[in-house]
Amino acid sequence: MKRPTAVTTIESFILEQERQHPQATGELTNLLYDVALGTKLVAAAIRRAGLVDILGSAGDVNVQGEEQQKLDVFANECMKSALAAAGRVCVLASEEDELPTQISSGSEARYAVLIDPLDGSSNIDVNGSVGTIFSIYRRVSDGEPDIMDVLQPGNQQVAAGYVMYGSSVMLVYTTGAGVHGFTLDPTVGEFLLSHHYITMPETGKYLSVNESNFPRWTKGAQKAVRAFHGERPEVMAAKNSRYIGSLVADFHRNLIAGGVFLYPSDTRNPKGKLRLSYEANPMALIAEQAGGAATNGMTRILDIQPEELHQRTPLVIGSKKDVEFVVDMLRNEPE
Repeated sequence: MKRPTAVTTIESFILEQERQHPQATGELTNLLYDVALGTKLVAAAIRRAGLVDILGSAGDVNVQGEEQQKLDVFANECMKSALAAAGRVCVLASEEDELPTQISSGSEARYAVLIDPLDGSSNIDVNGSVGTIFSIYRRVSDGEPDIMDVLQPGNQQVAAGYVMYGSSVMLVYTTGAGVHGFTLDPTVGEFLLSHHYITMPETGKYLSVNESNFPRWTKGAQKAVRAFHGERPEVMAAKNSRYIGSLVADFHRNLIAGGVFLYPSDTRNPKGKLRLSYEANPMALIAEQAGGAATNGMTRILDIQPEELHQRTPLVIGSKKDVEFVVDMLRNEPE
């Protein structure tokens, strides 16, 4: 990972990247800046959450059947407002909404966006790390925007990223030309380049998995995790267990330091629990661009064709050789 030597804002960095592509129109640059603006609003609310009436349950459930927190609702509205304002987005899909929202049908609305407005919201009331995940596709509809604009496989993403609201606020994104990280400087209100061309180690030292689900996993998943605990030192070095319960936070640590995140299928969630389009696809693009890998255990995440908007999937993501080891365990499950 190269560290920059001069102060570079996210806007100037994206513009410089676009200048390297003569066919670029500047629209994607502006859209990414819209995303950054929305996450600044969310970050400001999170910083003040304990001081205003924005903690706790909103008294409703989302389309996933999960209890919504007040910050879930606030983050969803912030991101939708920021992305709708300039007319660059034809359709927006959110993990919090049952159906996608048509934003614009004009010819200038070239993109479809999917968001998880507040990943890890169960951490909110205990002051844990949370994040926002976003995924951007080129519009495929000719007339009115339709569902196919947001049902594209992950390999069609033109950009993806996340923002982690932790001890500092950090935005990480890729447009298919490496992975770059920006840290929000609260004194100037700008995301500044802090991590240039992030590269994930081939083998990591961290294991991120909710081990309370261990009895419900397949034998292959259990075998892989036991190996990561040190039961098979001849084939895999033992790892340190780290699990926060926020995909953004767990993935970010492993992206920087190396490791593997698992959320395999189990008897309660035979199709997996994480959302393919809102969580797995954007993180998979980032992982691959950083030299890592992502799979559902059998198939590369980015090659899966979504069949429904809120489709779930198992997920194994992180350092390339660690992911390959898990895949080998899953494909050769003991009887």
